[in-house]
Amino acid sequence: MRIELKGIGKRFNRDWIFKEISANFKSEETIGLIGSNGSGKSTLLKIISAAELPTAGSLMYYSEQEAKLDLNEIHRNLSFAAPYMELPQQLNPVELFKFHKNFKSFQNKLQVDLFLELIGLSNATNKLIGNFSSGMKQRLKLGLAICCESDVLLLDEPCSNLDSEGVSIYHKLMDDYANSRIVVIGSNEQEEELYRTSKTINVLDYK
Repeated sequence: MRIELKGIGKRFNRDWIFKEISANFKSEETIGLIGSNGSGKSTLLKIISAAELPTAGSLMYYSEQEAKLDLNEIHRNLSFAAPYMELPQQLNPVELFKFHKNFKSFQNKLQVDLFLELIGLSNATNKLIGNFSSGMKQRLKLGLAICCESDVLLLDEPCSNLDSEGVSIYHKLMDDYANSRIVVIGSNEQEEELYRTSKTINVLDYK
């Protein structure tokens, strides 16, 4: 798969957050979107996911055979984790895993017991997500996004709310489940977040 950004810009009212961003992302690449808080990293990730429209420029997805893909259907090909994304508070992690499986399969036919072990939540099987700490919620979001089958993986500030154990879990998930995909990571230049990145784009260069 290939993603092409051509002259992407985003404006709110009269102010441009960024403009004229052009790039190509290919399978097996891990790209970091860097910049300070408020620089537009999250907005750019949402545009890449086709959840938000750019003010200027174009976003295109291509298959391995270079056929142009329908952006209205691209959500089937990607997974996304971010601190601002909400989880269903009334479910426990086992129920959420089964619900998530209705929409995206998990790699290696991953079963729920091993999944919870991988993200360090084996002791929270029956606990409602609404009673999780922020770190537990973040590990669950990362696990669901990284371990499922998708061609594109988008992560916004993946180490938010994680302690050192959580960061280690994130790195292990990336090593074992993030290969052969396009991975784009938004970060304010934290080294532990930009794990395995092969190149970076500084959003501040496009003001």
